[in-house]
Amino acid sequence: MNKQHIIASNKAASDINQPSIQLGISACLAGNKVRYNGGHTRSRLCLDLLSQCFTFISFCPEVEAGFGTPRPTMRLIGNPASPQLAFSNDSTSDLTAQLVHGFKKKLPKMNHLDGYILMKNSPSCGLERIKVFQPNGHPHQIRTTGVFAKALKEQYPLMPIEEEGRLHDDKLFDNFILRVYACSNFRKEVLEVPSLHNLIIFHSRYKYLLMAHNQDKYRALGRLLGSKTSVPLATLINSYFCDFIEVLSKPASRKNHTNALFHILGYLKGNLTSVARDHIIEIIHNYNNGLTPLTTPLTLLKHHLMQHGSTYIQHQRYLEPYPEKINPVIRYL
Repeated sequence: MNKQHIIASNKAASDINQPSIQLGISACLAGNKVRYNGGHTRSRLCLDLLSQCFTFISFCPEVEAGFGTPRPTMRLIGNPASPQLAFSNDSTSDLTAQLVHGFKKKLPKMNHLDGYILMKNSPSCGLERIKVFQPNGHPHQIRTTGVFAKALKEQYPLMPIEEEGRLHDDKLFDNFILRVYACSNFRKEVLEVPSLHNLIIFHSRYKYLLMAHNQDKYRALGRLLGSKTSVPLATLINSYFCDFIEVLSKPASRKNHTNALFHILGYLKGNLTSVARDHIIEIIHNYNNGLTPLTTPLTLLKHHLMQHGSTYIQHQRYLEPYPEKINPVIRYL
């Protein structure tokens, strides 16, 4: 085997070991020295924890637009509804067009990503609460979104997008990672081989997760699949996914989680002693009353379902919406 073959073989082995789910990330969070001061803001959460399951594709719109490193600081000025990017020490400089020109050709090439993690407070990458300064130097009360972040959201309205700082909140972390895996699963299980059969199977596996988020909208999705099979498949798939992501975008309530847990307990009817069943019921009530985290009744149910549950209930994504190894703490609720 010659040198070229060895290199190709090693690259193939490396590719196999790379996680298949790809996420975009602000380059400074990836440890790249692209910030205005020539530094970075390396995210331990992303690189030490999430990198176990995701491949990160880093991007800095400011560097891509040709702004040097280091460079003068920048900020948003003018109307919060349509702000301009300018150097902080020169309000007459309009840098907006240069920044947009730097990323506009890159955006369409990000359609393979199943999520994006952005740097907070950045006039280009900040997802929310970005200051817009008035001529007097004071910020408007109304805050906005960074220029690149806004364009990213407009290009991919269904993509899970979050700021790194907000992912340190357990509830927001859970919801973001849940949606990333849902998007990845949909891509692999429905979009790669589109069919009504695959769409229905996907929907059935997300039954209790959807119920935990919104029971009415779960039923509406079921009606969509049952009553509109005469429409073109591509239209049906697109309509379903839009509504599906909308349901998951709002974190589930404790009440709805409790309802889903009791529904799942019903699949163990006849396979548990009365003592074991009463114990699970007590644990679910403890969760509903805020005395235990969600992971406690889930772990208990999963233990019994492994022994007595049907294939259908064991394949419910509610039981493990994403790998446990990337959960930094026990599930929050």
